[in-house]
Amino acid sequence: MRLLSRIRELRRPLLEATAHCDLPCGVYDPAQARIEAESVKAIQEKYQANEDPEFRERAVLIKEQRSDLVKHHLWVLWTDYFKPPHFEKYPELHDLFNRATKAAGASGTKGSMDPAKGQELLDLIAQIDKIFWETKQAA
Repeated sequence: MRLLSRIRELRRPLLEATAHCDLPCGVYDPAQARIEAESVKAIQEKYQANEDPEFRERAVLIKEQRSDLVKHHLWVLWTDYFKPPHFEKYPELHDLFNRATKAAGASGTKGSMDPAKGQELLDLIAQIDKIFWETKQAA
């Protein structure tokens, strides 16, 4: 029994550190999602202004890739940056991220060439951005 207690004691961390995010501050930023979403909207607008089938096919492909990148950047913020205290202070945050990632998905910008869908996505990202910077001020 003493041996097991000693082994448990040796396995305990000597120093425990806590942080509000997984890496030092400055790594996470909603700007990455916003930049990709701006590209999505610009592609949607260019698509609407161009009748060339080859251009349009390429525009759809690039817009879908950029929409996936928006979702990726949002998921990283949602899962890696924001922590339980943030969700307690901002109870709308889970729903906001859910709506934003869906707005970048098949029922949103990934599945539509309508620039209004691109603007809806940008508006949701702007709300996330506002909360993000409020949490950075408090840190």
